[in-house]
Formats: sequence, C-alpha cells, structure tokens
Amino acid sequence: MNLKTKSSYEYQEQVLLYHNDSLELLKEFPDSSIDLIFADPPYFLSNDGVTCNGGKMVSVNKGDWDKVSHLPIEEFYYLFLIEAQRIIKPSGSIWVSGTMHNIYQIGYLMSKLEMRILNNITWQKKNPPPNLSCKMFTHSTETILWASKNKKSKFLFNYSLMKEENEGKQMKDVWSFSLTKKSEKNFGKHPTQKPLDLLRRIIKASSNPADLILDPFLGSGTTGVAAIELGRRFIGIDIKKEYVELAIKRIEHALQQQEEKGNGNSIC
Repeated sequence: MNLKTKSSYEYQEQVLLYHNDSLELLKEFPDSSIDLIFADPPYFLSNDGVTCNGGKMVSVNKGDWDKVSHLPIEEFYYLFLIEAQRIIKPSGSIWVSGTMHNIYQIGYLMSKLEMRILNNITWQKKNPPPNLSCKMFTHSTETILWASKNKKSKFLFNYSLMKEENEGKQMKDVWSFSLTKKSEKNFGKHPTQKPLDLLRRIIKASSNPADLILDPFLGSGTTGVAAIELGRRFIGIDIKKEYVELAIKRIEHALQQQEEKGNGNSIC
C-alpha cells in the first residue's frame, strides 16, 4: 500500500509501521483496502487513580495517550470508526477491545454507523489483579466487539477451524486466557499489552493467509507478531515513538524466527 506518509519501518511487502496519529493517517487509506482491523484504542482511564500491578499499588496513569485529548471521547471513537468502516473490505471485519468504561460507547457508535455487531466476545482473565478498594467485584474481563462493515456485507468466519481448535465443539463467545506472559515482554513493556494467544485466535477466526491486517493503535506490536506468525501482511500505527520502536524490535524478532523455520508461513 502506497501512502503519502513515510513509514517508520518496512519489511518487503509484508510489514509497514507508522509513527503517526491514526485519526489522520487513516484518511490516506484507500476505500475497502483492509481485510481485518484489530483495535485496542485508549480507554481514557488515566485519571490519577490507583491500580494493582504485580501485587503492588501503582498509579493508574498510563501516559498522555490515555488521557482525554482535545476531542470529546465519544468523538474520538466516532472519527476512528468512520474511517475504519470505510477502509474495511466488504468481506472484512473489525474487532475493538474495551472494558465497561468505553465498550458501550463503541457499541452504540457501531450501531449508529449501521455496522453489524457479530459477537460480543468476553475475554476472561485467568489471573486478574485484585481489586484494591474491596468495595466491588474484581474486574476480570474485557470485551471485544466483532463487527462487519455493514448489515449486508458477507464477512469471513473460519468456523471449521475454530471448531477444530475447540476439540470439535462450537466455540463459545467467552474466551479464557491468562494475562500477557513475561516472555512476551522481553523487549520492553506496554501498560495495556494483550496476550499473543488472544490475537492469534482473532486473526485465525476472521482472516486468511496473505490477508492485510491493520492495528491502528499498535502499542507493543502484538497484533503484528501474531500476523507474521500466521502468514498475514500487517500495517501498524502508533502515536508514541517509543512504542513503535518497541514494536519494531518484537516484529523483527518474529520475522527472524519465521526465516529460521524455513519461511513456512511467509508470503514474501
């Protein structure tokens, strides 16, 4: 894909990474050009409160990127979803991760744009951090909304593969995965990093080898690593340079591993 904006990292025709503002860069993408979008947008929870990390009380603040921007929160999500809907192929789909703090807004906006919400996936965390206030139940889940371009589009779903990976039974919409493993943070940490197992399942479920995957909130590059492992093409965008640099390290390592395996899943 040829965009006017220069990429921060490029590997042949398989990987493109950008240090940029997604809301601006997505405007350069051609219509109906992306097979699958996975988005883990800011939840805007950095409000000077506290949370638990590794059994210790720490600040909930994750960075400037997670604080209320110059736009109202709802407008931020709406502008992103408008562009996402435009660039998804008719056979493609989008997955958006969130918690109770933002997922209802996102679901409402999807409906407003007449996207079709296909599933409400619940990621049940096997090892969630405790609730330090002891005034409510422990937060142990995140929600991932899976939606197609519109109500008429014929989206891709690899039903048989999902059934096969679930011991021959229909896969349900509650997925149980542990938090991100330490081995997935060897090159550095991101405060909202998702586990590779979660992204592998999403990519397997709704894309095919050589499809083009986009993560507009790249973070540490987990989506890119999973895409490379599964023989997909990948584009990632992040507004923070340090996270793009972290993602480059992880993705280069993943590419090297694929080469050592004899390019078994490579499309180049």
